[in-house]
Amino acid sequence: MQITTTFRHTEPSDALKAYAEEKLDRIRKYIDEPITAQVFLTVEKIRHSADVTITAKGITIKASEETNDMYAAIDMVLDKIERQLQRYKERLKNHKPAPENNGQMFMKSIVEAESLDTRSEPVIIKSTTFSIKPMSVDEAVMQMNLLHKDFLVFTNAGNDAINVIYLRKDGNYGLIEPERK
Repeated sequence: MQITTTFRHTEPSDALKAYAEEKLDRIRKYIDEPITAQVFLTVEKIRHSADVTITAKGITIKASEETNDMYAAIDMVLDKIERQLQRYKERLKNHKPAPENNGQMFMKSIVEAESLDTRSEPVIIKSTTFSIKPMSVDEAVMQMNLLHKDFLVFTNAGNDAINVIYLRKDGNYGLIEPERK
């Protein structure tokens, strides 16, 4: 497991770093290697917050907690991560896995806009890289909920088309599928 610990507005502490790493070892039983974990420990006046982002095998899980004690914040955020991983593991048991597709699509491009003031049309400032994993609509909803996002672009395992699932204002989900001619 690769763990990165970042301290914000506080002095780095080996004890806090070791404590967070020890607590992160509990998640190994839920997901397979390789696991990348980013821990952000922040102190603002009397508020101590711990933010954790875990990335492993196509899933990303984020959680955040605030208390007046850093050790308690670490405990609470890792309990939250562990609950999310338990739900994820249970949902995986209920779904059949999608067939493995070696043609995962990767897209990355960053455009530097040197002269934004001289352009009249909009310019792409930032682009994000992600892998599009074939999954069912149910798996896409589950992944979107785990990421706490309003929409998710995915490859539908049923028809190999790129789909978009999104959260509607009424709390239900919408699915955008391309029309085949």
